[in-house]
Amino acid sequence: MPGQAKTRLIPTLGAEGAVSLLQRMTRVTLLQACKAGIGPVTLWCAPAPDDFLRALASELSIEIRSQCGGDLGERMFHVLRTELRRYAGAALIGSDCPFISAEDMRLTQRLLFEGDRQVVIGPSCDGGYYLFAARSVEAALFEGVRWGSSRVLGRTRELLRAFRWTWSELEAKHDIDRPRDLVHVSHLMDALPSAQRHRRGAEPPPRGPGVRRSGSGQAN
Repeated sequence: MPGQAKTRLIPTLGAEGAVSLLQRMTRVTLLQACKAGIGPVTLWCAPAPDDFLRALASELSIEIRSQCGGDLGERMFHVLRTELRRYAGAALIGSDCPFISAEDMRLTQRLLFEGDRQVVIGPSCDGGYYLFAARSVEAALFEGVRWGSSRVLGRTRELLRAFRWTWSELEAKHDIDRPRDLVHVSHLMDALPSAQRHRRGAEPPPRGPGVRRSGSGQAN
């Protein structure tokens, strides 16, 4: 919703431009999730889905549901708990990291089940994460976390160690939160309203995300 989505990008892109970019990133991410072919895809929305999201879900033949809970941690826990009642594993994927690929998602599945990890995390370069996958979940994994800060990933690692859970991490990727991040999505900027395009200036092409297993963690 203009004025409520990607608010930190509004000074650079305007409210409509921020929404347009988020719509393009959401479409790219969902296309890759469907392409991965590892299980059903559900689009969880907050607030209630609008016309764009309903149309996108219909186009891709995916389920669409509304998020429940207060802060981001509560909503993420609710989604995972709901999906893990139906499936042996579930992955939460953010809509603002258009570099995650179908192969990243397949690798996540292999690490969870063939690698026998309880959790797989996709770290973002700003200290958060763009993916969180698990075979079981506890509400405490999402409590006491300063969402949107550079401490999200570090705090999550601390919680996983405290639970003595094993986890692996995918390659770090950029998510798009602030104006300085826009350099990484020049290939998507043509989605913006024409009035916003002049604001981005000259930008180098984005680096290819690649796919690799960059690290793993395990409780001592």
